[in-house]
Amino acid sequence: MVFKSPQVEGISRSNRGSVAFLAGLLLTAGIAVNQDTWGQVMRDSSLAQLPQTQGLVPQAARGMTAQDWQSAATAWSYFESHFRAETGFVDAIHDHPSATLWDQGSYLLALIAAQGLGLIDAEAFDQRSTAFLGGLERLPLFDGQLPNKAYDTRSLAMVDYANTPVPEGIGWSALDIARLLMALRALEMRAPSYGPQIRTLLGGWDLAAMTAEGRLWGSSRHQGQTQYHQEGRIGYEQYGARAAALWGLDVLDASTARPILAWQEVSGVQVAADRRRAKDFGAITPVVSEPYLLQAFETGLNAEGRLLASRVYQAQEARARHTGQATMVSEDHIDQAPHFLYGSVFGNGVDWAVVAEDGSAHPELRTVSLKAAFGWDALYGTDYTQTVLAEMAPLAGEQGWYAGRYEEDGRINLALTLNTNAVVLEALHYKLKGPLLRVN
Repeated sequence: MVFKSPQVEGISRSNRGSVAFLAGLLLTAGIAVNQDTWGQVMRDSSLAQLPQTQGLVPQAARGMTAQDWQSAATAWSYFESHFRAETGFVDAIHDHPSATLWDQGSYLLALIAAQGLGLIDAEAFDQRSTAFLGGLERLPLFDGQLPNKAYDTRSLAMVDYANTPVPEGIGWSALDIARLLMALRALEMRAPSYGPQIRTLLGGWDLAAMTAEGRLWGSSRHQGQTQYHQEGRIGYEQYGARAAALWGLDVLDASTARPILAWQEVSGVQVAADRRRAKDFGAITPVVSEPYLLQAFETGLNAEGRLLASRVYQAQEARARHTGQATMVSEDHIDQAPHFLYGSVFGNGVDWAVVAEDGSAHPELRTVSLKAAFGWDALYGTDYTQTVLAEMAPLAGEQGWYAGRYEEDGRINLALTLNTNAVVLEALHYKLKGPLLRVN
């Protein structure tokens, strides 16, 4: 997390900036604003009107092809090769023993998807689930309340985003924790015998500290002081709220995008953007694919999510049609400086912005995101998604899927990450069986 000011904290999910690629641990994508600033937004806002149309209809579970099964096996290979037996955790990035709660939530959801797909047997699932919950039980908590933003996956020591030990911690991310809460609910539903252990674990965490006024709140340590901030931007904020609500947390206001939604025309499509703009809040506000895909794959899209997701997808297909360039955008690590970028439909006031956390633009490093390609194909299965996905076949490696291709010259983006491979597994599980939290 890069601290912006005593009042406004930057987009949260990782250390994205001047630290080396291996320290770029993106795990929650959200603007964070203090209570006074957020209050002004709400006083100045009105509920955005939603069109009558509900958007594209997600495809139902429909089975998998032989290629899909091979793709799933490739994705699971990341979790085989990056598992830490001493803690039960999985590294977020190849050759970097660090992760956040978002990463570990992604791992648990990937584990559940892998078991549902039959990639692992019941014994392996139980062994990994038991080891993972044991690791969570050993985590030192920030201020004795909630998990820190990052941990060393070898020792479970609290660290900063460069994986340097910080015994007092650096704060918590409500969105990171919310993703883990989603995963724990999915585990409890899949294997009820873990319920008592999960509830005892969460009973030792002060979950109420991450919500206030119906929204998600994070914390950061700055100059020895703990500061609190509203967390979440459009898409991710609603995803996090749905996860937190599964455990009875008061996040009603964050569950809908309407108070913070502004319609923006991009490539001829009206897309929902966040009205909280970077110039006002000191944090980038890109519109990306991932939160809508995760909601679809885990709980299913509600009516609002279905509309907003379809517009995000339709804009990408429209750009491809207009430019001849395959377009699949999400936030992704890249294998060169600045190491992490947000490929967006709309961001910082610009269509198809490619931005780093500091707001700098990098259009020459735009990538076709592999996880977005798998995700949109699982959700809609259009001729366009199938064409793009077929072009991504060379990105399969021995230890998982690489993150994507550079648009400018077609080079493979050799970043190898937990989250890319987790989304692939969730997407294929959705294609075979439907949402993770709806499967018996």
